[in-house]
Amino acid sequence: MTSSVKVDHLSVSYHGEMALDNITFEAPTQELIGIIGPNGAGKSTLIKAIMGMVPKNQGDIKVFDQSVSKMRQKIAYVPQRSMIDFDFPVLVEDVVVMGRYPHLKWWQRPSKKDRDKALECLEQVGMEDFRRRQIGELSGGQQQRVFIARALAQESDLLFLDEPFAGIDLSSEQIIINLLRKIRNQGKTLFVVHHDLSKVEEYFDSLMLLNQRLVGFGAQEDVFKPQLISEAYNGNIATLHSEDGDGQMVVVK
Repeated sequence: MTSSVKVDHLSVSYHGEMALDNITFEAPTQELIGIIGPNGAGKSTLIKAIMGMVPKNQGDIKVFDQSVSKMRQKIAYVPQRSMIDFDFPVLVEDVVVMGRYPHLKWWQRPSKKDRDKALECLEQVGMEDFRRRQIGELSGGQQQRVFIARALAQESDLLFLDEPFAGIDLSSEQIIINLLRKIRNQGKTLFVVHHDLSKVEEYFDSLMLLNQRLVGFGAQEDVFKPQLISEAYNGNIATLHSEDGDGQMVVVK
């Protein structure tokens, strides 16, 4: 059975400090996979290392059983909103058309077919009416939907999203998680860096617990356990119980 991502003994360091320590896992296809862990755990570093955006000390990485270099066109990335300059004057439609660039030769300009594809993807995320707006004029949730449309325009099978719910309202968050589920149901695999433990059970099929090393990876119901969560967060969690007896794990700062 083909895996979406296979990582063997991956280690990454910055300025002599270990960021990822001997990470090994094999992820299934067609799933919504959450990556959680404390600040500084290496969550963003992991997805950047898989995509070849940061150098690794050691390790082997395969995407759909091929090298990343051969599969780069099939990999899309939605960065943290804080990493994007929304003051740059670019239209929503043009942002999404950028997703077509991996399909073009260096001398080619986007064609009508590429622009039609961009509009189709904006329609999928419910943002077609904003196509002529400047990206900086949109709300945080709307901006995230546009960048998801850009990933869809790339026609990728593997998507990495770095904290897509950060800094957006609850209504936008619900729209985006429903959109991610729809993308998964279309046969794609999504890795999502996430920080809100209260939503983990509702949002993800599989879960990765990370704190520089891999604490746990597998089906959400097998990994989202107090013992493993406590290990990943260095014991800084508590379980709050409601009147009906349900427990909810929260990070204690």
